[in-house]
Amino acid sequence: MQFDFDWVDAFSKVAFGGNGCAVVHDAAGVPDDVCMAYVRETSLVECTFTGPSEVADIRVRYFLASREIPFAGHPTIATVAALRARGIVQDGSLTLETQAGLIPVEVSGTEVKMTQIAPEFGPEVPADLVAAVGGIRAEDIVAPPQIVSTGLPFCVTVLKDRTTVENLQFDGAALQALCAHMGQSDSNMMEPFWVARSGATPSGDTFSRLLLAPPSPAEDAFTGSATGAMASYLWARGLIDKPDFTAEQGHGMGRPGSAQVRVLGPRDAITGVEVSGHGAIVMSGTVHLPRSL
Repeated sequence: MQFDFDWVDAFSKVAFGGNGCAVVHDAAGVPDDVCMAYVRETSLVECTFTGPSEVADIRVRYFLASREIPFAGHPTIATVAALRARGIVQDGSLTLETQAGLIPVEVSGTEVKMTQIAPEFGPEVPADLVAAVGGIRAEDIVAPPQIVSTGLPFCVTVLKDRTTVENLQFDGAALQALCAHMGQSDSNMMEPFWVARSGATPSGDTFSRLLLAPPSPAEDAFTGSATGAMASYLWARGLIDKPDFTAEQGHGMGRPGSAQVRVLGPRDAITGVEVSGHGAIVMSGTVHLPRSL
């Protein structure tokens, strides 16, 4: 099976920054195992597969190397940037059909703004179990870690400073212990999303990292879905003074990325989160996929 594809670096104005995603066009019907094998072949964290929709402008499926997920942030930016570059969509508003619901998007050139759904605040998680996943101490965490989702759940974990975020070391056994405590398989739970309330550069207000378990790459360069969850957490708990800020990620990997973020609604009644960033096309071409594995 032959499909057009675009490789896009999301949350960056230039190639080789932010987070890469391969967008495979008109391929939403490709079997799941083939989609996952393609992600592993690219060595990217996620890839998307688009198709027609009866309820939105386009349908988007999101895959990790290990499974399909309902929504992802940087692949949304990448997908819309690829559609815009091909002239499939024009500047203005459109809606994406995802497993997490309908996602409103605005596009202007290479800049894409998505409105993530209202957050769901899940349980708080013991700080000592979360700290162990990053090889740090529980006292390095300054607020109760909590499961938050604006389409994909993450354990949002605020650390005392940027240096602590930079020094994190992933512990796979500790992640398994955390998943066991949560009653989830480690293949079905996203890893903790670590954040400091200062940027990697003077332009940033937050700096984050997401360390990943195999078969994904060791670290995600920019995590748009987790950024929405993190923003909701910070705003709801009074940990930021204003609902709009600049989030930074990926600088320690040599892939700096940034997003403009705005939490919608009051602290106790958030209605959604706007996350916007640019997408840079790195390569385009044809992908040849088997019909089955």
